[in-house]
Amino acid sequence: MTLPSFETMTMSREDAVLTLSFNRPERLNAFNSQLSHDFAEALRVANEMSDVRVIVLTGAGRAFSAGGDMSDRQETVATFAEETIHARALVYGLLDCEKPIICRMNGDAIGLGATVALLCDVVIAADTARIGDPHVRMGLVAGDGGALIWPLLVGPMVAKYYLLTGDLMGAADAQTHGLITRAVPMDALDAEVARLAKKLSDGAPLAIRWTKRAINSHLQSLAKLQFDLSLAYEGLTFFSEDHAEAKRALLAKRKPAFKGV
Repeated sequence: MTLPSFETMTMSREDAVLTLSFNRPERLNAFNSQLSHDFAEALRVANEMSDVRVIVLTGAGRAFSAGGDMSDRQETVATFAEETIHARALVYGLLDCEKPIICRMNGDAIGLGATVALLCDVVIAADTARIGDPHVRMGLVAGDGGALIWPLLVGPMVAKYYLLTGDLMGAADAQTHGLITRAVPMDALDAEVARLAKKLSDGAPLAIRWTKRAINSHLQSLAKLQFDLSLAYEGLTFFSEDHAEAKRALLAKRKPAFKGV
């Protein structure tokens, strides 16, 4: 089968392992509407390829993904509604994919980038990488998946600290907290990902697929209860004066003065 081509992603395969790579290195693989569309479609194609047993997800360049591309959007109700469609497609696409997904976290995973990484089944990170969800620093609710997945992985107390402060966590600490699977030196990243991909691709496909389905059924149920609400809360803050102030402060390279309006 000829692999499809995408504007903002690349696909390659070796035997039963398919690698998907975000390919906007000049923007640190930040999600714009095109990348969101391409990723959702690439996931759909990968899930339907009967001879693929394992998916590896990574990013080109020095970052895994810097999250949403703030420079790429006009803030209207219509554009935010479109972004919620993309967010739902990404979150449910990752949860519904029955093949094991290994995140090769080659660099920082921030905001939506962190959510995408954490919704994978295994996260192998370079020990120089950082992960975090700094939505609040932009006056926004962590509604595009952060509030869904962080508490499940690290517990409410740790999740609240990082989601309420927007602080970033180094890969070693992320492993200690159980947020990611393993942190390894950058020069060992490819070998560790390849080792695990081979182990999973040599495993019993039905047993692995249905074990993942059984585990993810909990996440899927929770997402149906919580995800739309968290997106709605993010939408409210998207049009707040605090968010506008955060953008002004970012451009002026100063600390924002939030007022709760």
